[in-house]
Amino acid sequence: MTDPQVHEVAVLGAGTMGAGIAQVCAAAGLRVAIRDVAPEVLDKAIDSIGKSLEKLESKGKIGEGARAAALAAIRTTTDLAEAVGRADLVIEAVPERLDLKIATFRDLDRLAPAHAVLASNTSSLPVTEIAGAVARPGRVVGLHFFNPVPVMELIEIVRAMQTDDETVAAARAIAARLGKRSILVKDVPGFATSRLGVALAAEAIRMVESGVASPEDIDTAMKLGYRHPMGPLELTDLVGCDVRLAILDHLHREVGDQFRAPPLLRQMVRAGKLGRKTGEGFYKY
Repeated sequence: MTDPQVHEVAVLGAGTMGAGIAQVCAAAGLRVAIRDVAPEVLDKAIDSIGKSLEKLESKGKIGEGARAAALAAIRTTTDLAEAVGRADLVIEAVPERLDLKIATFRDLDRLAPAHAVLASNTSSLPVTEIAGAVARPGRVVGLHFFNPVPVMELIEIVRAMQTDDETVAAARAIAARLGKRSILVKDVPGFATSRLGVALAAEAIRMVESGVASPEDIDTAMKLGYRHPMGPLELTDLVGCDVRLAILDHLHREVGDQFRAPPLLRQMVRAGKLGRKTGEGFYKY
């Protein structure tokens, strides 16, 4: 399979990441099916995509008529078979739980066309284990997008032990088609980006915990001193404190004690302070 043969994409999960992935695929001229189990989440995703495209149009970053064309290319459904039945590429963006992702890929093995590339947007879970759940593991690859997807330039391609060369080549071509730059990493815990990102975030949280500095000052230090576009605590709020905690717990199990989650982060998650999506994390929104 080569990129010109990708005409239809199925995105599974209509949360923040799924909506963003669907948007960039539609903006690249692909037909897109977004599938979620909750109709109201699908409605919210379409609203979010429309607003994002409108903003890009108002800033002159997309041409006149591009918003309408992209929205017209997207359909929504709660039916998995309907979503993936004609797909050349399936991108799974369901919650970051290995059991859920494996169950999803087992369903894809039955329902998606034999030629389709089956990609997971996981930020840290083992793609090799996910690939092991299907009869065509060579077609499985990690496509790790970054939030907000329409703005962030990177796609981290994660090669599972079983991923074949043709699928890697297709993944690189797909990234280029979407206007993204790609890096290729082995399937190791945390890959490259999540491992580095959560290490920085965890240390920043420990600094807040021990009173070294305020969240604002820590973030300002990294933005002004290291040219980071967003501080590690701001980014944690954007990604979700619960997501950060899940990644740290996974890396702690797989890699070692340097990824032990700060108690403050676990307390915040227990208190429902998950960041932007709940209105409060290290900052109030």
